[in-house]
Amino acid sequence: MPASAKRATKKRATNQSAWKALAAHYKKVSKLHLRKLFADDPKRGQRMALEAVGLYLDYSKNRVTDETLRLLIRLAEQSGLRERMDAMFRGEKINITENRAVLHVALRAPKGSTILVDGKNVVPDVHAVLDRMAAFSNRIRSGDWKGYTGKRIRNVVNIGIGGSDLGPVMAYEALKHYTQRDLTFRFVSNIDGTDFAEAVQDLDPAETLFIISSKTFTTLETMTNAQTARAWSLKAFGSDEKSVAKHFVAVSTNAAEVSKFGIDTANMFGFWDWVGGRYSMDSAIGLSTMIAVGPENFRGMLDGFQQMDEHFRSAPFAANVPVLIALLSLWYNDFFGAQTVAVLPYEQYLKRFPAYLQQLTMESNGKHVTLEGKPVAHDTAPIYWGEPGTNGQHSFYQLIHQGTRLIPCDFIAFTETLHPLGRHHDMLLANVFAQTEALAFGKTAEQVKAEGTPDWLVPHRVFEGNRPSNIILAEKLTPQALGKLVALYEHAVFVQGVIWNIDSFDQWGVELGKVLAQRIIPELEKNPAPPLKHDSSTNTLIRRYREVKQKK
Repeated sequence: MPASAKRATKKRATNQSAWKALAAHYKKVSKLHLRKLFADDPKRGQRMALEAVGLYLDYSKNRVTDETLRLLIRLAEQSGLRERMDAMFRGEKINITENRAVLHVALRAPKGSTILVDGKNVVPDVHAVLDRMAAFSNRIRSGDWKGYTGKRIRNVVNIGIGGSDLGPVMAYEALKHYTQRDLTFRFVSNIDGTDFAEAVQDLDPAETLFIISSKTFTTLETMTNAQTARAWSLKAFGSDEKSVAKHFVAVSTNAAEVSKFGIDTANMFGFWDWVGGRYSMDSAIGLSTMIAVGPENFRGMLDGFQQMDEHFRSAPFAANVPVLIALLSLWYNDFFGAQTVAVLPYEQYLKRFPAYLQQLTMESNGKHVTLEGKPVAHDTAPIYWGEPGTNGQHSFYQLIHQGTRLIPCDFIAFTETLHPLGRHHDMLLANVFAQTEALAFGKTAEQVKAEGTPDWLVPHRVFEGNRPSNIILAEKLTPQALGKLVALYEHAVFVQGVIWNIDSFDQWGVELGKVLAQRIIPELEKNPAPPLKHDSSTNTLIRRYREVKQKK
């Protein structure tokens, strides 16, 4: 067992007293209502709030007391959180199943910083790639880069999947206000041919650049789409292979495969195995983002990441925004049995943020064994989901308010809008504040009756309340603010993984399905049909598909 896992095992033994104390505490406070907590403490709303690096966190509408918070912080301390944080920032190989460092924080470290991996300072390499990205982005944005026929590039299509897609898509949508509007951006990830067909349907190949994002340049979905893009592009240029270098660039580390594809390796942008895919949007994987918003705004986003990194690294746990967000979510997940967290951005530009968080949180902490390979003793990652407000209010909020499930909510809002249109923003923020108030305090039967409601209708109009929520407020959605928000959740994921004693940085759970798919592909395509050795259901489905396919 690696030394890092042994250290974690040692911490795990002392972890139990804090966990048991929390379990006993839960029995005492689980029935407490937020109505009483606020009535007993008139200044609770001011007291249970925290401002750091431009974010304001109101966590007062959580079902916690001062003692709850004290015990949760003690749990973090006994889990060895501080030591694990320091190990991550030092570049130790805390991803033990892959024997890798975990250094997404190095991607936004300022020039002049020192972060070592195997004795080498990686920060200069990071900035060398950023500088190359900036030079390339400026050539595309200015029109200096010309396609094969001499036309300027007006369309950029990012082809990737998972972290090579979700981060760039989310960032593009989130920062659309800052994008260069004479450029069109599309994103292709799904191996379903519809995704590619719709993305390029109205594009001129002579004005289109493809960014192929795959670390190994072998990812099934990405390379299938890349080959389709290559064929689509070549068809427009009389199959001249020289055109590929003018319309394709790569984000990869496999120079041989990139060159074989026809891409000039001078236009290959690398990253490192100490950056997991879901943590890579601020690496070369963000090349499409940088082209869209420009190098200056991209560096602004990196600055936001770095500010949150430093806050996380240096702030005491009781005043640490990622730590508090993590501990509160863990409190509901492991003690109240809440299985989900709703992330509700009241900002249309953040419409893809919940989808981005799904990979970040659930691929990271959806684990069933500890660092030592033993079954976990507690539930790990809750399910993250959500939609922008106010749309969700007319969709699933009914379940959150009056359903039988406890669903903690994170509301994200901005005090200043990027589009000051009449009263829109006042109405938007009024809804944020109203929803958290309604969730916390509800509406009693007595209040409903006082409105003159018939007795038979009263139960239907009662709101139980006591539904917990956080509000995260920032001034305005800037590139810097986006970096802070993403880093906030990155570090919250890390905190929970430490407490659950799991490896948040591998993702073996995605492998089995990939392996089986590779086995099944030839069984769908070969003639004559090969013998099938799956279960009866899978065999029947394969045969049915082949029969239908052969009739076409």
